[in-house]
Amino acid sequence: MERVKVTRNYQVTIPASIREKINIKEGDILEVTVSGNEIIMRKVESKRPRIKLNRELTIEDIEKDIEEGMNESSS
Repeated sequence: MERVKVTRNYQVTIPASIREKINIKEGDILEVTVSGNEIIMRKVESKRPRIKLNRELTIEDIEKDIEEGMNESSS
C-alpha cells in the first residue's frame, strides 16, 4: 500500500510502482468510483489503439480514420 498527498487543487500523483503495474501512461483514462470511504480507480481500456506518430498525418489518414469511426458507431 502506498500513501499519496492531496494537493491544493485536489490532485494526487499515482506512485510510479502502481503506474508501472498496470501500465498507466500520460493521457490514459481512469474510471473513478466511490465505495464507502474508498476511492477506486480503474484503467479504462481504449477500443482504439494509440497512434504513435513518427510522421505527419495526411488528410487521407484523417479521412480514413473518420470513416472507420463512423462505421464502428453504426454497427
